Amino acid sequence: MDSFIHLFKTPGGHYLYDVNKNVILSLSEEQYKILDYYRDSDDTGKCTTSEFSTQAVESIDHLRVLGFLSEKRPKEMYHPLNDTILSHLNNKVKMITLQITKQCNLRCKYCVYSGNYENRDHSNEKMTLETAKKGIDFYIEHSKDNENGLLAFYGGEPLLEFEFIKNCIEYFEERAEGKNIHLNLTTNATLLTEEIVNYFQKHNVHLLISLDGPSEVHNKNRVYGYDDRGTFEKVMENLEMIKTKFSDYLSTNIAFNAVLDPQNEFSCVNNFFVDFEIAKEANIMASEISNLYRKDTVKTSDNYISETQYEYFKIFLSRLGYLDEKYTSKLLLRHYTERKDRYGRLQMRPELPDKIHHGGPCVPGVQRLFMDVGGNFYPCERVSEASPHMKIGNIDAGFDVDKILSLLNVGKISEKKCINCWALMFCNLCAAAADENDGLSMEKKVSRCSYERNSADSILKDICTLREFGAELGEEIHAFDMAE
Repeated sequence: MDSFIHLFKTPGGHYLYDVNKNVILSLSEEQYKILDYYRDSDDTGKCTTSEFSTQAVESIDHLRVLGFLSEKRPKEMYHPLNDTILSHLNNKVKMITLQITKQCNLRCKYCVYSGNYENRDHSNEKMTLETAKKGIDFYIEHSKDNENGLLAFYGGEPLLEFEFIKNCIEYFEERAEGKNIHLNLTTNATLLTEEIVNYFQKHNVHLLISLDGPSEVHNKNRVYGYDDRGTFEKVMENLEMIKTKFSDYLSTNIAFNAVLDPQNEFSCVNNFFVDFEIAKEANIMASEISNLYRKDTVKTSDNYISETQYEYFKIFLSRLGYLDEKYTSKLLLRHYTERKDRYGRLQMRPELPDKIHHGGPCVPGVQRLFMDVGGNFYPCERVSEASPHMKIGNIDAGFDVDKILSLLNVGKISEKKCINCWALMFCNLCAAAADENDGLSMEKKVSRCSYERNSADSILKDICTLREFGAELGEEIHAFDMAE
């Protein structure tokens, strides 16, 4: 068996990622060639080939003496919280999101309720106040260890049920006394009124407003349900009202979410948010149209790829001090923060444990508990409500611990592949990536593995390139330079 490492190069250097140690090592070109030579070799002994200098060979052997280049693989996919899951479910639930209605006044063409997805459709179903109160009580009872209390509202369009929301907020504030209360609501913003904003300001409700860009982009997908008209003008009208009458609320409690259509020009959307005065100081998030549970695949234009790659390059330039940050895209800042965060997690360890789990799964029921209109529990709002495997309990029976453990340990269905994958700690695949609506599929899950490995390789290369140019990514106690 060969060393459990991943070799990669940047324009400025040669590197390896040591999976057991969880560190990046900088190599000389000759050291890199030695490791590349032996990577697929059955010879696991000391380097002796005459093709390389004695000094370089000895440096590789010295790495082995220091504990690097180990061949060890984990023996089992086993989530580290598996044995303490009951404690987390009973005491540490971080938030609850209530799906208060499945109805919406819009018919956004890429929405998960649009009919283009296998897991959801619009309907007239809505949550009863009794169910909502039970959900809030359940959350309070199962979050005793948390100082913060977080309640979120989801739809459909939640503002169709404003009076219902008010009742929930006031009940939550009463029941969560002693906690730091946080209230979030996702909205298309077409139904906002002075009365609603005034109430939200008094109760410190944070709004995430869906806004995809200029009118020609926003109105392409975000249309009314009754006449297919675009909604951009109404959203702008309501934002101007907030700016005029609730300016403090606008600056502190409103964020924007842009859903990027990869068939559009990215620059058009980006330029809009650069010039959009109302959003100058706001937090702006962006996500592409989801392919999760989608009946077809959203295609990405070459122009979109070219433009986003250029924006990533500009963000890196700004972090290196070569470009003013004002010229970078706020929509894509996550590309840099993800790399900085990943760099911070490269903390050296003695070796991989025998039992480990790849990255990706949240702790179902603990991190983003989602309750649908009927009181059924799901790991988050993104999974399929049509999938029995994703239903992790209900408000009357409580958590289904067996299902939660199955989702938590989704790596078991592809264990033989996972334990030999160098990118296992970089993996982002949760159970939703394996969900066929009638069970979890190993084939569906591993079909995403190549993408995950390529993404991990790209992250490592970006990290090392940024470091080569002097970027401050955090503490560097885990970085070692073995280049001769």
